Amino acid sequence: MTAQTRSPQPLTVPAADLVLAQTRPVPTDFVLGAATAAYQIEGARHEDGRTDSIWDTFSHAPGAVVDGDTGDVACEHYHRYAADVALMKSLGLQSYRFSTSWDRVCPDGGAVNAKGLDFYERLVDSLLEAGIAPWLTLYHWDLPQALEDRGGWTSRETVDRFVDYSLAVHDRLGDRVRTWTTLNEPFCAAFLGYTAGMHAPGRTSPADGLAAAHHLMLAHGRVVQELRARDASLELGLTLNFTVADPLDPSDPRDVDAARRVDAQMNRIFLDPVFRGAYPADLLDDVRHLGLEDHIMDGDLEVISTPIDVLGVNYYNGEAIGHEPPAAARADSLNGGRFTRSPFPAADDSHRHPRGLPVTAMDWEIQPEGLTRLLVRLHEEYAGPAGVTLHVTENGAAFDDAPDEDGFVDDRGRTAYVRSHLGAILDAVDAGVPVRGYFYWSLLDNFEWAWGYAKRFGIVRVDYDTQVRTPKASALDYARIIATRRLPTPWADLDATGDGDEPAGESTT
Repeated sequence: MTAQTRSPQPLTVPAADLVLAQTRPVPTDFVLGAATAAYQIEGARHEDGRTDSIWDTFSHAPGAVVDGDTGDVACEHYHRYAADVALMKSLGLQSYRFSTSWDRVCPDGGAVNAKGLDFYERLVDSLLEAGIAPWLTLYHWDLPQALEDRGGWTSRETVDRFVDYSLAVHDRLGDRVRTWTTLNEPFCAAFLGYTAGMHAPGRTSPADGLAAAHHLMLAHGRVVQELRARDASLELGLTLNFTVADPLDPSDPRDVDAARRVDAQMNRIFLDPVFRGAYPADLLDDVRHLGLEDHIMDGDLEVISTPIDVLGVNYYNGEAIGHEPPAAARADSLNGGRFTRSPFPAADDSHRHPRGLPVTAMDWEIQPEGLTRLLVRLHEEYAGPAGVTLHVTENGAAFDDAPDEDGFVDDRGRTAYVRSHLGAILDAVDAGVPVRGYFYWSLLDNFEWAWGYAKRFGIVRVDYDTQVRTPKASALDYARIIATRRLPTPWADLDATGDGDEPAGESTT
């Protein structure tokens, strides 16, 4: 099958004298790419030996996903990968971050499925032929359901099965893929899935979330050790999602403690074991009643702190945290009548407060300067002393995109979002932080987890009825940035009124 791609205008590079004066240079060695995840785009649920993951089960549960959407078909990338790679090449992407599906490679967490590996071999070869560097993530939340039935990430057996699966992928692709990340966002996998009940597998246990978090990190360390022993030249690491938790009132010790808890239970719970070989003392105090230390066996932290080469930084927004809930809390439209709870195992008195910043369709505040502060902190406190490079491996925005009659989306808000966050990264670079690259999330509109197809993050619009791909204005702008190595200011040449404010007709809500 061949994917149809509709391009509303040629991907041309403006002449040098037309490059906007309001620009700043992008370093020539700074990698610009895009990212996706297997379950969100591949489809082909039961083809060529693939069996169900926890997301197959969860998405088919009544009320779990908005509109009852599933990833059964998604973007049909399994059949349309060649055209999707051609699309990436037309945009000039330098690297493509994707995940392999555990359920394709080792169905039910068991024996290796050659047909599953055949697909990823075809994908990687197509990327290399197109001059696009593959960046492989081994786990983006699609745990085989058969393993969940035996305890999932609360069981140490899952660690062993993850090592088996990872080595099977390396057996086939190790000679062509140089950058390997073990996990994507273990916070979401552990705490949205096992504590909040918002993501698969839908458990609502603080204790289970902590057990899952520890075993995820143990699995990470084990795979880094195994891959390092096989090939010392590989670039190895993991990707974490971060928030910048600011106390709502810095003079109120209750708000300061609320923000500390969020920082400990989202950021430092993963950073400190990797970089310092220990869990933060204040975190252990916060969760002592929940049994985390019962799962920490002798030698675990030494494994988890195995040196890495690269830390992937996923950033979408920061938060103002107060000890009391905001006066007007947004209703949760995701639980479909099911019980859900805070993802933080021991932060019941920590609440997000709006600050009057513009927001995306996810109700996430747009805060580029938070990314600068985050990168500076990560470099100074963690990555820099360890000699670990930083890449922003996810950053993006969902807006309520409205296509014209040709399917084209003039998404000025997303275009400005990308520019402003790239600018925030360059601000960090100017401050001495050696950030090496940026991957926009996501290349394609796709299955957005519990939001189904209701939220669109892509720079390429996908018509889910026809599977036609149409690059949005943001994609064309990103292509020009890549080609010219020049970053325009956020609203330069986007605002029809010329006043620098948000363009007419573009909503950030």
